[in-house]
Amino acid sequence: MLKPETDTRSATLAMQAITIYHNPNCSKSRAALALLEENDVNPQIIYYLDSHPGSAELRELLVKLNLDLRDILRSGEKEYADLGLDDASLSEEILFDIVYKHPQLLQRPIVVQGDRAILGRPPENVLALLEE
Repeated sequence: MLKPETDTRSATLAMQAITIYHNPNCSKSRAALALLEENDVNPQIIYYLDSHPGSAELRELLVKLNLDLRDILRSGEKEYADLGLDDASLSEEILFDIVYKHPQLLQRPIVVQGDRAILGRPPENVLALLEE
């Protein structure tokens, strides 16, 4: 039998949907998803490499993350160098367009609950969403 506070926590989490922007080929993304599932969270999974987030969706995620687009770019990716993304003069609009066309440049996973989002690097970061 569950303790009353566990029942309350589970009910609260059930009411607040969690979404994960997931790349199943990424070990950090798989680990974050496993942590959520171990904590009885069945998140909505968005395979962002298949359904590329558009500019409006990315902007909303950035507000929830409280980060800038450059903060969530994977600077170690070959495309980052090939596309010259280290050029600080590139406009935000150009960056959003590039990320739409090359979603693998996004850090992953991104986990969202309500008006909050967390970058799951390291994967244990996602547990902060469960601590309310």
